[in-house]
Amino acid sequence: MIGMPSKKSDRQNIRVAVRSRPLNANEIASGDVNIVDSIKDHKVTLRDKSTSTRSYIFDKVFGPRSKQAEVYNEMVAPAVLEVIEGYNCTIFAYGQTGTGKTYTMTGERSDALRYTWENDPTAGLVPRALNQIFTVLESMSCDFSIRVSFLELYNEELFDLLASSEDCSRLTIYDDSTRKGSVVVKGLREVAVLNKEEVYDILERGLARRQTACTQLNAQSSRSHSVFTVTVHIKEICPKDGEVFLKIGKLNLVDLAGSENIGRSGALDKRAREAGSINQSLLTLGRVITCLVDHAPHIPYRESKLTRLLQDSLGGRTKTSIIATVSPANSCLEETLSTLDYAHRAKNIQNRPEINQKLNKKELIKGYNEELERLRRDLEASRSKTGIFIDADNYQAIQLQLSQQRLVDMSDCSASSIKSRLCAALMHLLSVVSVAVSETCTPTLGVHDIQKEVINDEPQMVVSLFPLSVTIVKDDW
Repeated sequence: MIGMPSKKSDRQNIRVAVRSRPLNANEIASGDVNIVDSIKDHKVTLRDKSTSTRSYIFDKVFGPRSKQAEVYNEMVAPAVLEVIEGYNCTIFAYGQTGTGKTYTMTGERSDALRYTWENDPTAGLVPRALNQIFTVLESMSCDFSIRVSFLELYNEELFDLLASSEDCSRLTIYDDSTRKGSVVVKGLREVAVLNKEEVYDILERGLARRQTACTQLNAQSSRSHSVFTVTVHIKEICPKDGEVFLKIGKLNLVDLAGSENIGRSGALDKRAREAGSINQSLLTLGRVITCLVDHAPHIPYRESKLTRLLQDSLGGRTKTSIIATVSPANSCLEETLSTLDYAHRAKNIQNRPEINQKLNKKELIKGYNEELERLRRDLEASRSKTGIFIDADNYQAIQLQLSQQRLVDMSDCSASSIKSRLCAALMHLLSVVSVAVSETCTPTLGVHDIQKEVINDEPQMVVSLFPLSVTIVKDDW
């Protein structure tokens, strides 16, 4: 199916970089001193009177004078080119609150009249990646499409940062049946973007909705984890026979909420609960990293929604890089050591990156036929054991339609009727996909996208694969 892994590559260790910011005004006023004694290209050394000297080796170390462009060119620019080649890549920032994670990932906006995002020296990795993606694809003179999503994980609840403010729909994580070890977020919208200006606007709107708060350690502390995902579809034509192929790559840019000492941050009540939730998810992430490094038989991905979202990026088929951010202040020694230990373990994780399979029209139709067959088997198994499954939300919708309009005959909801209508809807989908694939490079229509299709003026089935559910709908009652 779409995005299915194909070409395997050798195992690769996760790339890990460390970035140290300068002492801030509060630290200087408090009399803090710099304990980062030396920073070189690959080595960071900490010196403090109360502890022995500790040194760490990483793939890259960025000092307090490092520029945003320097970090981007080293850690993200190569990943963007791999996404365009058809790989899935993840970049995420981890560290104590107030050490520069969000600044590294999204940056700041200078005078809007002077700079655009791509030229702004303070722009972070996300806007720079978006600029590079559009620049490279436009130079290739190929047909392409780009879709973006922006997800927030706050207090173990998922929120769509691109949804309308009135939309409070719940988002749910399900295992991806087409890619083992990956997950799908049901209800998360993907927005098609046509140019850099459009995607910058979407990014800013999403950032404005993120949960932030003032703490003693950070005036604008992110209280949530966020995942900004860019999916690229590229249309390629075989010069020999004119066959059309679709190449798909995905870039995940993850800004983790900061780990923090609740006592030092001054968190109370709601903020303390937020900090507890943040720390719990990061502790689970730490356990996952430890289990992967130790080759444990069980990896606790399911103990946190954060680790489920990052499952394919940690020990999976994605190319992953981590940027660990630290404070050089002696008052933050404990947190800095914790971050460096964490990052040092993570660089021993090995992923198995796989390039996504290029798909032609025949393969797309074959994939949808296979999904149809799986659905048929699931329906038969459900009918023979427990009847047809309808989730709670859909059941309530049916009850509401019955009470308000009395137009649905529940006797028509037999297993055979549902099965026949399901097959009719899916066969209709196959014909739509056959036409759509030949006319556009964006394979946005899947089995889970059927909504309110009316065939022969009869109520049809709306099918969601995650999980399998059935609802009766009719257009224009």
